[in-house]
Amino acid sequence: MSTLVTRKIIKIDEDKCDGCGLCVDACHEGAIQLVNGKAKLVRDDYCDGLGDCLGECPQGAISFEVREAAPYDEDAVQEHLARRDKSAPAACPSVRAMLDAIGGKDKLPCGCPSAQARKLERDPVAQTAGSAPSALTNWPTQLALVPPNAPYLREADLLISADCVPFAYGGFHNDLVPGRVVLQACPKLDETGPYVQKLAAIFQHNDIQSITLARMEVPCCGGLVNVVRSALALAGKQIPVEVVTLGVDGAVRGRQTV
Repeated sequence: MSTLVTRKIIKIDEDKCDGCGLCVDACHEGAIQLVNGKAKLVRDDYCDGLGDCLGECPQGAISFEVREAAPYDEDAVQEHLARRDKSAPAACPSVRAMLDAIGGKDKLPCGCPSAQARKLERDPVAQTAGSAPSALTNWPTQLALVPPNAPYLREADLLISADCVPFAYGGFHNDLVPGRVVLQACPKLDETGPYVQKLAAIFQHNDIQSITLARMEVPCCGGLVNVVRSALALAGKQIPVEVVTLGVDGAVRGRQTV
């Protein structure tokens, strides 16, 4: 066990933290993770004490403190990052293989029906009487389950949506979905690191034409914008991104290009 030393290290105020996840992506050592919706310093020896995360926190929940802690261990950090990069972001045991299978099969080796990439063809007559028709043309929609080589991603216009948006916005299928491939994720409850890598793989290999990002007005949803920005930077791509912000009352608060 490493001898403790007195040094500068980050401190996270859980009462102020809203779980937006921006600090998770800002920490290049992977020392911060979202646990039960709150940012946590997972191990002292992963934190180098430089504080790249401080400026990213919109709530001012991160600060420095000087205390006894394990010294920064670069070798341990590299091992941690290697494990994290290979970890599965979803419950399916074959998601890790999916992250690496850029040119592989269109479905996961486990054969989970929820993760089989399908382009949906809809029969208008089969729609339930009196209901608004669905405009969804791809399955799955959960970002954790979408194979980066899914055929419907080629030269696609993407709609990257926060999980809550379809429930809050009544015009979701009429306004946002038509003509777009839907990918959804939650930046508050999910680990965002694997999402950055997944999107980067999608951007690199599918000649994506445009990105519409639908988010809620709550601060934690801003983490989804950061995920997309980080993925574009990692992929070395410049793709137009329009951010549509929805209020919890279902109103469109604004549209802007970022």
